[in-house]
Amino acid sequence: MRHPNTSHAQWWLAWFEVRGYVMEIQLLGCVEARARSGDKLPLPHGTKLLLAALAWTPGGFVADEALIERVWQERRPQHPRDALYIQATRLRKALRADGRQRAEGVELVRKRGGYILAVEEDSVDTARFRALVREAQQAARAGETDLALGHYGQALELWRGEPLADVRTAWAESARVALRREHREALIGSTELFLRAGRHEECLPQLHWLAEMHPFDEKVTGLLMLALHRGGRQADALDCFQLLRLRMVDLLGCEPGPELRSLQERILARDPRLRLGSAYAAASAV
Repeated sequence: MRHPNTSHAQWWLAWFEVRGYVMEIQLLGCVEARARSGDKLPLPHGTKLLLAALAWTPGGFVADEALIERVWQERRPQHPRDALYIQATRLRKALRADGRQRAEGVELVRKRGGYILAVEEDSVDTARFRALVREAQQAARAGETDLALGHYGQALELWRGEPLADVRTAWAESARVALRREHREALIGSTELFLRAGRHEECLPQLHWLAEMHPFDEKVTGLLMLALHRGGRQADALDCFQLLRLRMVDLLGCEPGPELRSLQERILARDPRLRLGSAYAAASAV
């Protein structure tokens, strides 16, 4: 968390020094690139689109045609390869922070038929998010709950709003869909670990948020019901079930599935086994 007496530039400089990065590329929010100094690099909109299209696979080759499709899917310029070359030149110039001859740890490399954004994966927040989630999952499988929760916490802190918030293309929307799904899975993974550790109160805020974002998600509702029940709020847990059931019947024409109905029945019966174990899957098993 940023210290209130620290300037924005000082905070970013400290952030880079601690992590050893020389440039930060942000996709989890508005698309941005920041130099080691903490200064945001000036990026015209078209150049920002190209950066996002390349940073999606840091260090990977992206063909010209794929970049053209991502950047100009709806309004393709008359000479798309020339337009791509111009945007690549602008991006290369922008990445040369503070007027240096070479970019700070990141370089736009031209290869036959395409480009590579040569940058450490950890310099791109989406890649760092995915790496931290993988580490959290590995720690969870090894039974290291506190370590796993720490990794999940670091991963979720990287989210600064809607992914690619200022990029409105069909490709960006498909990328947002994928990232939202990964975000949901990370939140659910961390919630299950909080429940396993008996820390149900700590995960309630993110469960309420998840339930608002995914009003028909039975797994999210089940986790929320379990957390509320473990906190002594049986009536609230049952209300969650009834609210979901009403939505599903009115808008989808179906009832909740057997696992969620079983959980409701066990909460009604005050099944003592619901206070043991952790995940919704275990709690809802018959």
